[in-house]
Order: sequence, then structure tokens, then C-alpha cells
Amino acid sequence: MYKRGGKRLFDFFVGLIGFTILSPVFLLTALLLLLVNRDTPFFFQSRPGLQGRIFKIFKFKTMTDAKDADGNLLPDKDRLTWVGSLVRKLSLDEIPQLMNVILGDMSLVGPRPLLVEYLGLYNAEQSKRHDVRPGITGWAQINGRNALSWEKKFELDVWYVSHQSFGLDMKILFLTVLKVLKPQDISSDTSVTMEKFTGSPE
Repeated sequence: MYKRGGKRLFDFFVGLIGFTILSPVFLLTALLLLLVNRDTPFFFQSRPGLQGRIFKIFKFKTMTDAKDADGNLLPDKDRLTWVGSLVRKLSLDEIPQLMNVILGDMSLVGPRPLLVEYLGLYNAEQSKRHDVRPGITGWAQINGRNALSWEKKFELDVWYVSHQSFGLDMKILFLTVLKVLKPQDISSDTSVTMEKFTGSPE
């Protein structure tokens, strides 16, 4: 029942209520990013969703478009502003994704939507992460986030796909709130975000 329709109804109403409540924070964050980054505060990117269908994800833009002398983007750590770092630390960059939840592109809970270029790199088991809608938070996010290896992250994603339930989603949402209140695992060991995925053994 929950998987067949209840989850979508829950996502829609909670997403709508959540976005309404957080709208002052949304507007303040957008204003700060606009002033500090001197550019649009929003970031739109194509991501694969349910069954790999492509949609546009909404996020706050936490990095500038600063480039080197050859026109190449500088490393993430050099483009991340102080306000962008704060937005990431507090997970405020995820607030715009509530609009994706309301539209039905995403769920509150599910595997994180990654880059389109990764679609051809997953092995058969890892591809199962697209059997459900991607989420703002997920089982991998409360169990290590960017501190996990890609293989471990995908293992947790696929575990969630097989075990999703209302009770598990409530647990993940509750633990996500605790993670936001006590930020950790935002960066990997070698990057301020996460290294690119290059594929796994079959």
C-alpha cells in the first residue's frame, strides 16, 4: 500500500508543508548567495530519476564559476564560498529539492540522484537504485554520506530499495534531522564534495 501510492501522497503533502514552513529560510539563503557569489543563487542540472528518466534538479548554487587562465573551472575547494560552505554544512542546499518532491520527480527518502554520466557505469546490482524515486535524503546519507566509498554507498542504496517502508522512511527522516543538527560526513577524505564515480567491477 505504502509503496504503491501512499509514499507519493506522503511526499506531496509533507513536501508542500515543509516548503511553506521553510520559505523564509529559502528566501534568506537565496539572498545571501546572490550577494556573496554575485551570480544566480540557483543551480539546475539534469539527473536520472525513477527508471533512469531524466529530470531537472533544483539546488542552491554553493560554488562560483571561477576559472583558471585556460578557462577551466577551478577545483571545488577554490570555488566554494564561505556562505556556500555554511549552506552545505547546514544542508540548506537541499531545500529547493522540495519543489522536485512536490512535482513528483523525487521523494523525501530514496537514493540520491547522481550525474547522468554515471548511468552507463553502474553494474547490474547498482542499477537497481533507479527502481525507486531518488530522494532528498536516504539510507546512505544517514550512514556515512560523502565519507563512504561509492561501492558502499550503492550497496546501501540497493538495500533501501529492497526494504523501503513507512517505518524505515520515518527512521531515516528522523536521523536526517539529527545529522543536520550535528553536521558530519559532508566531505570525502580528498574532496570538499565527493570524487567522481568511474565505475565498479561487475
